[in-house]
Amino acid sequence: MHIVINNKNLTYKNYKVKCSIGKRGIGSKRKEGDLITPKGKFKIKFILYRKDRVKNIQTKIRKIVIRKNIGWCDDSNSKDYNKIIKLPTTYSFERLYKKENIYDIILVLDYNMRPVIKNKGSAIFIHVAKKNYKKTAGCIALKKNHLLKIIEELKNNTKVKIENRK
Repeated sequence: MHIVINNKNLTYKNYKVKCSIGKRGIGSKRKEGDLITPKGKFKIKFILYRKDRVKNIQTKIRKIVIRKNIGWCDDSNSKDYNKIIKLPTTYSFERLYKKENIYDIILVLDYNMRPVIKNKGSAIFIHVAKKNYKKTAGCIALKKNHLLKIIEELKNNTKVKIENRK
């Protein structure tokens, strides 16, 4: 079973919800920070979540609690590029423990992970949408309650297919 994502919706089984994508749409990612959501098929590596904000996540996918001292390395000069890291660090990173709720739940996609190619793009996630579904820097975002409903159904072999369809 696939999660299918296009320019406006995320569909899983019979469940279809609105989502937002990168500011520059779905396509071939060229480099870090290009604001493109990568098209292709991806596995869900694991789920990161804020235990203080999301209770009892029911899922078959591996879960990791987001603590204040973890981030995601987006610095291609680091050996930890496109990986979860412990803070502090001297490299550029994205903080995962945020005041706003967009990272309360994160599905980490295996984009640019086997192998990791420097500057090809990092931190491609499915996460909680901002109000009014504001465009992302390349991730997919949807309402928190929609995300919770979907992760209950996920299996370890569920693939995410991102396609450029209207």
